[in-house]
Amino acid sequence: MRFAGNHILLFAHPIPGVSCGWADSNWDLIFNEGNQTLSAHRDRIIQALDSLRIELPSWGFANTGTRFGKFLQLEAAATIEEKFADAAQVNALTGATPTLALHVAWDLPGDLRDANKILDLAAQTGVRAGSINPNLFESQSYKFGSICNPDPGIRRMAIDHLLESVAIAKALRSRDISVWLADGSNYPGTQSIRRRIEWMAEALAEVHASLGDDQRLLVEYKPFEPAFYHTDLADWGMALLIARQAGPKACVLVDTGHHYHGQNIEQIVAWLLREKMLGGFHFNDRRYADDDLTLGSIDPYQVFRIFHELLSDSTSMASTAFMIDQSHNLKGKLEAMVQTVCTAQELFAKAAVVDRERLATLQDECRLVEAEECLREGFWFDVRPVVQEWRSSRGLPADPLAALRASGYVERIRSERRERNVCSVATYA
Repeated sequence: MRFAGNHILLFAHPIPGVSCGWADSNWDLIFNEGNQTLSAHRDRIIQALDSLRIELPSWGFANTGTRFGKFLQLEAAATIEEKFADAAQVNALTGATPTLALHVAWDLPGDLRDANKILDLAAQTGVRAGSINPNLFESQSYKFGSICNPDPGIRRMAIDHLLESVAIAKALRSRDISVWLADGSNYPGTQSIRRRIEWMAEALAEVHASLGDDQRLLVEYKPFEPAFYHTDLADWGMALLIARQAGPKACVLVDTGHHYHGQNIEQIVAWLLREKMLGGFHFNDRRYADDDLTLGSIDPYQVFRIFHELLSDSTSMASTAFMIDQSHNLKGKLEAMVQTVCTAQELFAKAAVVDRERLATLQDECRLVEAEECLREGFWFDVRPVVQEWRSSRGLPADPLAALRASGYVERIRSERRERNVCSVATYA
């Protein structure tokens, strides 16, 4: 008999009248130790789940696609009212998603004039406005860049949009303004990389100066796409440097899909935590590039390792915002969102049960296999019974996905939204 994570393996059953070398007291000791371990894990899991909050993206409920086109879903949200309603449904099922990230161009087409409407929806649904995301990539004016564009008039237009986004965030009492730049170039020699850095630094410094006392500027990076020769903010080092130059309220936003193949994301997390510069996470998964697949669908062990590094510095992690950033092109919108939140909860719970004190000792003594197994024990531990117990104790359905299917919500909104979505544009060109 031995322990394997939270499983007890019995190699033989005692035969009556035959001594197996174990007294009853030995068996009692083993089962008591197992119960104590489970109890300790339960406490850490419950504490972790109580602390985990994940922001939903408004665009995750809408019809989205690739550059080749869209596969329309009849239940997809098309209005901000529908997006808030869907987000409230996910929050009611999971108990972990009280905020909705908003995209200015898509969700507030009237800019600041739409703020009161958003506040009313927040009051009606119990879901608050989360991070505010400017749009610096869709306008035809941004063909050669936004705040890095050689044309000073276009740079001014982009900066004004960022300033308007800060004002919207203030009106909605939103802390974070998340900036992702699509700026870059496709061919060598066609743009000055150095001058574009200076234009970007000047723009972000001006935006930073407009922030309120409790606001932050989250600077996101991406190695390529839509630019393919150089991207103005291509990695975490560039984002770290430009955020520091912008000012003390700027920090780095990490998107799990915005990295080259094989890049050690948890190492990036460790560095940013050390520098007190990790502002937030956009969670998704990928197989090749920025695929925006559902979290943990391809590499759950990577997500676990990221959570482990975050939990290793709980003080810095407390100010890190977690947000889902996925395009549900094939999976059902609501199902994919609920599945993602549940996956995040389970992987976060697994990371919470790692014995970090013991792990540190094993690391210091260079006991390599034991240290690796100490980490892996957390990943292999079956947290689902405790997660379900936590949900039930908080008045939540033990199985949110099953509860969504049983609720009839998706069928109802599919019927209500069918006619409009059937008429939506699905082609690429």
